Amino acid sequence: MVDFNRFTLANGLKVLVHEDPTTPMAVLNILYDVGARDEEEGKTGFAHLFEHLMFGGSVNIPSYDEPLQRVGGENNAFTSNDITNYYITLPAENIETAFWLESDRMLSLAFSEKSLDTQRNVVMEEFKQRYLNQPYGDVWLKLRPLAYEKHPYRWPTIGQDLAQIENAKMEDVKAFFKKHYNPQNAILVVGGNVKTEDVKAMAEKWFEPIPAGNKYERNLPKEPEQVQAKTLTVNANVPLNAIYITFKMPARLDPTYQVYDLMTDIFSQGQSSRLYNSLLKEQQLFSDINAYISSSLDEGLFIVEGKLIAGVTMEVAEKAIWAELEKMTTTLVSDDELTKVINKSESIMVFSEMNLLDKAMNLAYYELLGDADLLNAEIEKYHSITALQIQEAAKTTLQKEKSSTLYYLANA
Repeated sequence: MVDFNRFTLANGLKVLVHEDPTTPMAVLNILYDVGARDEEEGKTGFAHLFEHLMFGGSVNIPSYDEPLQRVGGENNAFTSNDITNYYITLPAENIETAFWLESDRMLSLAFSEKSLDTQRNVVMEEFKQRYLNQPYGDVWLKLRPLAYEKHPYRWPTIGQDLAQIENAKMEDVKAFFKKHYNPQNAILVVGGNVKTEDVKAMAEKWFEPIPAGNKYERNLPKEPEQVQAKTLTVNANVPLNAIYITFKMPARLDPTYQVYDLMTDIFSQGQSSRLYNSLLKEQQLFSDINAYISSSLDEGLFIVEGKLIAGVTMEVAEKAIWAELEKMTTTLVSDDELTKVINKSESIMVFSEMNLLDKAMNLAYYELLGDADLLNAEIEKYHSITALQIQEAAKTTLQKEKSSTLYYLANA
């Protein structure tokens, strides 16, 4: 159970406070409701580029890191297809420094050509190192546009290609900032050895003077129902053949979301899981095999991926995967299997509640979903799942005509 207090500033900024007097530390986490799905085709990678630009200094504070380091603080950020999240951890007695830094760059980010050039080059280098020059690195550059036809989940967070990042213009950057980086598009969470009344005073002092910004209605294209299997074959300089099979699954707030999460655990969580036991250990077809979900806010992906052992044909490996998928549609999972994955999910959630930063990030995310208190109801949702629900979800989703398959072949 994560306790919190909530208030909203006059400019629309939502603020949550988690008081924890057992630690000398504090965390300030700010989530912006913007991700790669909010980009335009042909101008992708902006949300991630902006994450980097936010550390390039503001009008009033040229160096973001220097004053934070002086008070014993650390910071980082991440971007996904759905959100951009920034956080600072520091001694609680210095929490106002975090308010000063975050509010200043929300209000007065410095838009200099030098900063844009620097961060653009950093992101381009990241694109090359992580996606182009690494074995299997471009999988999601291939798989997303195969799985999605209309929705902007078609491209990964890094962007569709290097040219779009290279061609990012200052006017585009400023427009992106104005649209997305404002109080009413953000959620601020402060946790640790703090008092709500103190946080409220600092939030009003540092954030409330910032203009609310213009509220816009997100209007993303709806992904059409897939009725035919899609495939793509890629040849590359990789050590082993690999296969990636995806299926569309319901959005994050759908009542069956947790059902799909548990289903992937039954398939591949640990050495007693189905795919590990059958395909890796017994049949010795794969050196590595996993099932997982994308956890997207909109319609997401249910993914099965594996690297084949040398000498195993793609036909044999794919047939074996489908045999396991079909078992899930025809036979109820056992009580022992279900209990095991539910207990594991509970232990993961309980463990996350022990970490101050995890609690702050989770509160922000669930508030974005509609109510931070949903975090405290999550475990019960898992405990209520039945074997029949899992079978029904499998029947609905794990169908050949609804699959998108990437065959990633090693050059001979």
